[in-house]
Amino acid sequence: MTDTNDKREYVAAPSPNEDVIDAPEAPQKPPRARVEDAVDPDATPQRRERDYLEGFLAAKPAETPATGAGGELQAAVIEALREIYDPEIPVNIYDLGLIYGVEVDDECDATVTMTLTTPHCPVAETMPGEVEMRVCSVPGIRDAEVELVWEPPWSPEKMSDEARLELGML
Repeated sequence: MTDTNDKREYVAAPSPNEDVIDAPEAPQKPPRARVEDAVDPDATPQRRERDYLEGFLAAKPAETPATGAGGELQAAVIEALREIYDPEIPVNIYDLGLIYGVEVDDECDATVTMTLTTPHCPVAETMPGEVEMRVCSVPGIRDAEVELVWEPPWSPEKMSDEARLELGML
């Protein structure tokens, strides 16, 4: 409850640029820090050590292995898989999320783990064969094996953002 007999006057706060002159009881602004205040004139200048970035920039990039995770052959297989399109959906099978894994071993044999949108997909008989042929056509791949799995089941959440954008789902 407010007291109706209260006769206090309320004044708006001054803007930050406005100097408050008539308020002697108000605390004064602290002085601003200056760079000159932080420098000790009696201190000896410190010698700068070698910059860590200089060594980083001079380092040669590490050789990427041809096989294994992150290797050149694995990247080439993934690019080949991006050229295979689902016949019903205008998106490649890699971005559609049908490829669960791509492995290339030391003998340059590729293993692709994939699924289909449903077990009753019209291309269930032909798609794994097409994937195997496409992977075998990658230069450097000796042999390819396609493992068709149903667990975990495919869902639209497995699609890449590019696929969702292409299908108007973003």
